[in-house]
Amino acid sequence: MTSLSAKPNGSDSHTLVPGEFRLTSEDFRAIAQAIYSDAGIHMPESKATLVYSRLARRLRALGLESFKAYCDLIRSDEGLDERQKMLAALTTNVTRFFRESHHFDHLRDKALPVLLARAASGECVRIWSAGCSNGQEAYTMALVILTLAPKAAELDLRILASDIDPNVVAEGRIGRYEDGALADVTPDLRRRYFTRTTEGGRELNEVSEDMKRIVSFRELNLFAPWPMKKKFDLIFCRNVAIYFDQDHQASLWQRFASALTPGGFLYIGHSERLSGPATEVFSNDGITTWRLEAGR
Repeated sequence: MTSLSAKPNGSDSHTLVPGEFRLTSEDFRAIAQAIYSDAGIHMPESKATLVYSRLARRLRALGLESFKAYCDLIRSDEGLDERQKMLAALTTNVTRFFRESHHFDHLRDKALPVLLARAASGECVRIWSAGCSNGQEAYTMALVILTLAPKAAELDLRILASDIDPNVVAEGRIGRYEDGALADVTPDLRRRYFTRTTEGGRELNEVSEDMKRIVSFRELNLFAPWPMKKKFDLIFCRNVAIYFDQDHQASLWQRFASALTPGGFLYIGHSERLSGPATEVFSNDGITTWRLEAGR
């Protein structure tokens, strides 16, 4: 496994980003090691400018004068809360309704008819949006489900939406989005499943109660123990694994295989590829769509 451990103080340290706060290579290694240790996220030195721009705000908010002071904080017992805030600041949450629409076409045409029939007969159906950001992916699933089965909220069918960032999890529970996020939602679906509301002078669209009944949110680190007991019938984890090194990616795919029911589907991002032992138990079922082979 790749090691991102910081080198001893004063060893081979040089300025990576000058400015209001000097970011040295030593500071960067400490930050990279922390985020790798906490979440398995690989942060190469080429991301130094991004790290500076995202974390300079945290230094100002904390009244710190240097990245060295910030690194001292996140290494300390008192800095555990700040490590979480750092992780939230450094993870990009780019999402919108119906992003990578081919997955939702597959969901509608191939996966859901069988699952909805099972749910209608009284069976339990469980879906996971892993790395859900602020909930638009999970609520898109709910939209597709409600389009096919308007009474789905009354069935034993639930979507778990999880993310490591508590801030976006809180946004998802509220379920209010700007018009731009709904650019690919048809006018009919907007009328049926969203309500116009105002928040802080902004016009927003709030998801319906039926959508909220189907989707539940949870803060979850994908590399910590998973508390869920039941297996999932399908999992979306898109544009998340790209942040991890190869070992962590292979481990994640394998864990998803163990968390799926036989014949269940895994949807991954357009730039991601399965690797490791998972390649032996999944078969391709469409564009970046994989099916767990029966009997596995």
